[in-house]
This record gives sequence, C-alpha cells and structure tokens, in this order.
Amino acid sequence: MSEKESMQYDVVIVGAGVSGLGCAIKLKQLSQEKNLDISVCVIEKGSSIGSHILSGAVMEPTALNELFPDWQKRGAPLRVNVTSDHFYYLTKSRYYSLPIPSSLNNINNFIGSVGEYCQWLSTQAEDLGVEIYPGFSAAQVIYNDNREVIGISTGDMGRDKEGNPTEQFQPGLNIFAKQTIFAEGARGSLTEELKKTYQLTKDCQPQTYALGFKEIWEVDPSVHQRGKVTHTVGWPLSSDTYGGGWIYHLDERQISIGFVVGLDYQNPYLNPFEEFQQFKTHPHISNLLQGGRRLSYGARALSEGGWQSIPKLSFPGGLLIGDAAGFLNVAKIKGSHTALKTGMLAAEQVFNYLQRSDTDVKELSTFTESVKSSWVGKELYSIRNIRPSFNYGRGFGLLYSAIEFYLLKGKSPWTFANHYDHLALKPIKSQPTISYPKADGVITFDKNSSVYLANIHHSENQPVHLKLAQYDTAIKTNYYLYGSPETKYCPAGVYEIINELNASPKLIINAQNCIHCKSCDIKDPTQNIRWVPPEGGSGPNYANM
Repeated sequence: MSEKESMQYDVVIVGAGVSGLGCAIKLKQLSQEKNLDISVCVIEKGSSIGSHILSGAVMEPTALNELFPDWQKRGAPLRVNVTSDHFYYLTKSRYYSLPIPSSLNNINNFIGSVGEYCQWLSTQAEDLGVEIYPGFSAAQVIYNDNREVIGISTGDMGRDKEGNPTEQFQPGLNIFAKQTIFAEGARGSLTEELKKTYQLTKDCQPQTYALGFKEIWEVDPSVHQRGKVTHTVGWPLSSDTYGGGWIYHLDERQISIGFVVGLDYQNPYLNPFEEFQQFKTHPHISNLLQGGRRLSYGARALSEGGWQSIPKLSFPGGLLIGDAAGFLNVAKIKGSHTALKTGMLAAEQVFNYLQRSDTDVKELSTFTESVKSSWVGKELYSIRNIRPSFNYGRGFGLLYSAIEFYLLKGKSPWTFANHYDHLALKPIKSQPTISYPKADGVITFDKNSSVYLANIHHSENQPVHLKLAQYDTAIKTNYYLYGSPETKYCPAGVYEIINELNASPKLIINAQNCIHCKSCDIKDPTQNIRWVPPEGGSGPNYANM
C-alpha cells in the first residue's frame, strides 16, 4: 500500500470559504508589505471553490473595504445594490409590515452569491501566490508528541464501503504547517475534535444552530424588482419555534428565496424542509413565484449562538475562524463580513508570529481577545440577547428585540443563556401531530426532486461518512421515543425507516444523498450520529448559491 506523501507550508488553512480565503489573502498582503516570504496553502473539500457554499445573501462590505479598498475596480461580484428593505409578520393569508431598526437597515449593502464571492476571493488569493487545492477533505488533525497541532491529513481516495483500497486507491496527504487555521464552517468535524481536545468551550455557553434552506428562482419580469430585500417572521412556524424567511431580488429575473428554522425546536413531527415549502404557498409569496421556474436548491446549518457561545479561538499550533467558531450576526441576518474580518485578524496574528525568532511558542493566545475587542466582538455583544430571547416564544422575542434596539441600544446589563439544540426535542407522544400537504410540483416540491437540483456527486462505493455510535439507539431511542426525527430534519432524504412485515424497523442511510448540511450531527437527540468528511470532491456542487 502506498505511503502518504508530505507537504510543508508556513500556514495551512482548512476551508476555502470567506474567512479562510480572507485569511490567506491578508497573510500574503502582509508578507509582500514586509518582504517576507510566507507559504500559504488552502484546502477545500468541495470539488471546486464555492461548490459547498450556501448563503442568502445580503452582504455588508465593511471588512471587504478593509481588505481591498478598490474591490469594485477588481470586479468583486457585489453588483446588486439593495434598493428597498422590508420586514413582514406573516399570518396564513396576510402580512403586516414591521419597523426595521436603523442599525439593521440594508440600504447600503449588496445582494449576491457568497459562492461567486468565494470564487472571486480565490482568484485574488492565487494572484498573490496562495496555493489552493479543492477536492481534498481534511480528515485528521496531526499532533506532535507534545499534543500540539502541526498540520492535517487529507482523506484517502478510492476505498470501498468496507474501507478496503480499490484499484483507484490514492492515499491522502500529510500537510504540515507552523500554524493551521480551521475555517470549516458551522459544525466542522475537525473543529469539534479540537474543541474537545483543548477544552475550548469550557468557558462559553453551548453553540446553537439553525438549518437554512435556499432556492434560486427565475420569475416573471412583471414581479421582479432588482435590489428588493424582504425578511419575514411568523407563519408557517408555531410561536415556540424560531425562524423566518427571506426573498432577495437578484439580477436577470432571478430571486433568492429561503427559510431558516432554529434547530432547538421541540416537536419531533416538525419537518423543516416542509415548513420551507409551506412558506412558499403564502399568497404574498406564491404570487411572486407563479409562472416562474425553480433553478437550484440547497441547505446548510448555520451557527447562531453569537457572543456567549464564542469558544476559545487559539490552541497550540492553530486558530479557529469564521462560522467554525460562530460569528453570525443573527440580528443583521448576515455573517460574511464578520467571517472575513476574523480571517484577517487571524492573518495579522499569524504573520506577527512568523516574524518572531521564538516560533517554538506555538499558541497565539491573544487571538480570542483581539477578535472580541474588534468591531466583530462589539457587534455580537450588542445583539447577544436577540436570539435567546426567542426561547421564550416569538411574541416575547419580538417585544424584547424592540426594547433592546430602541431603548437599551444593545447595552442591557444582563445576558440570556443558550442551550444545546439536541436537548430541546421532546418525546413524540407528548407533542401534537403536524401534517403537511403533498407537493404540487409547481410552487412546492418533494425532497427527491429538490436534491436533484443540488448536483450531488458521491461515489456510492466508499465508506459511509455518517457514523452511528450505536445502531440499536437509532431504533430503541430515536424510533420509539422520538419517531425517528432524522427522517424529518434531514433536508436531503438521507435517513429512511423501513418497516417490513413481521420484522423490526430498520434505519437505512442513503449517504449518497447527503448535501453536507450537518443537521444530523447537531440535532440527533442522543448525539448518536457523527458526520465525518467523505472523499474529497463529494457532496453538492452548488452553482452561485
């Protein structure tokens, strides 16, 4: 069997999202300014840059202005200025306009594709000399004898379902670095390992997540209003479930329509995918979609814990940045600007470290404080109570948010607590049944036809990347106590219960359907499911999502 080859860099960055690419760019900018040669490598598990990126997205250019003051001349794909901004409370058939605090107004922002944005950032990075390798998943952290991080190993290619090498077998690579930056996005598998290894979360509250869905539609020209932004709360979700929707009008008759459901919901009958489909049937929204055509679909978990859930960001040999650590501004409903800034701050710390002669000191221990004292930290601190206020119901959350924005101005002397999402789920017998209408194939769709639009590539003859700690738990606990919630919260139909005559229920895992949302790793009530990276290049191939 072939041995793993090794590569050596000054810095390796895991994940070619906004934060990872921003970190790479800033490192190279600083190295050119100081005439110091620094080698930087970025690895990305998606088959191409942007293929695993999914976001709304209305983007605030604050951090981009710092990174590239001339970003417009450079052709950054932020072409659609926000022209109008709306916030609606929905009932089943009506909508009511709600005021938007000035601090959350989007008029100076841009609507765009974060996937396309990452493609542009990758071009800027490569022009500066960054080496970027898509199609390689980071499978393991490499530690030295002192339990310091010294790099990562990429996953093997060409193993069969039992883990045996096939004729196409290619061993992964060992990539060594003086500093390893983890920019894996929400619920990154290696990030979670590092949190446990170095107890990075012992002084913060649990991270809390939501599952976001997105579709791109081409609509009739008569209803398209380039630059229009709409956000909603209310129907179809119950008052004790956090979430809401968006509609962003893009270029070329296209709109981005999406829905977010907090993964701390209680009722096992709730199906986030079906809630999204129901959302589109509201008269105000279905009128927009009539005569249109759905072009793409995807889903992804997002970190919502904010200030009180920020872990320690440094450990011996590396840093956490971006949504891997959780810097989404829930009130603004955006996080690309904060992700980019954390990457830039990390670059500054790493660059200063590489200039020193005492590089044996592996941990950049001041990084956490540098982020918290930056405008990123100030943003998150000021809105820290918004998301957890909805734990007391939608009515309280909306009322408290108004008080926070208009009276307290983000200076409340208290901090609400976050909790683990998987502990919120209640036994199915204690909850009311939720039923959903059949998809009409015009406005609403089923999971199978939706997953088709995610353009998944996944070799079926590879080890299953969705691991069960105990198979019996999937039946004895999940099935009998919670009604197999994984069959409902998964947005891609990965999990399926088979009931055969005179036989016990059986859980089937359709790993080839996985779109890498991570919701199973987050929401499983006993934490029995663990998501690990499949072969590099597997998963969705989103186009400008």
